[in-house]
Amino acid sequence: MEYDGNAPGVRELAELTINKVSVGQGDNNCYLLRCRSTNEQLLIDAAAEPQTLLELCGHRLTAVVTTHRHWDHWQRALAEVVAATGARTYAGEPDVEGIDVATDVALTDGDIVRFGAVELRVIRLTGHTPGSVALLYDDPAGHPHLFTGDSLFPGGVGNTFGDAEAFDSLLSDVEGKVFDALPDDTWVYPGHGRDTTLGAERPMLPQWRVRGW
Repeated sequence: MEYDGNAPGVRELAELTINKVSVGQGDNNCYLLRCRSTNEQLLIDAAAEPQTLLELCGHRLTAVVTTHRHWDHWQRALAEVVAATGARTYAGEPDVEGIDVATDVALTDGDIVRFGAVELRVIRLTGHTPGSVALLYDDPAGHPHLFTGDSLFPGGVGNTFGDAEAFDSLLSDVEGKVFDALPDDTWVYPGHGRDTTLGAERPMLPQWRVRGW
């Protein structure tokens, strides 16, 4: 399937395959990452439709990373997917208590999640939830790929529910840890909807700060 960043599809990189599927009434994006040298697989956000996800991964998973504690990203599929595959579970440390499925590894900023020959770097983005994390794959044969959960979308940062302090924290983290650290050709994979790039979003950063959401 051709990958255009809008509909679900597959992107083939030199060392990694990325499969995007939308599940549930909230159109949650789930991302299945497969190491091409070992075939080990990692799932980002087991949100809903467990049978869809299990068929996608062939009932084989090394790990599941939950990007944040909001129920729509784990409640309808995580327990069943983990029970069927024995996958190791990961989530941001401050969000662990809000996820009813046991977390094997509590993630902090700068941690590395490994599966097969692939490494993902954890970027803590505080604001949408206290423990939201993004995962960075720095493709050695191309540009970076960033899985942002609900912390960064086309057109703005994630919802901070009218909390000005949380908004300032999230936007400051996104500016400092993402836009200041990564190039414009970084591909952004959000928790809902279409993909984007940092280059497409960078000119709007001042507008986001002024509008406050």
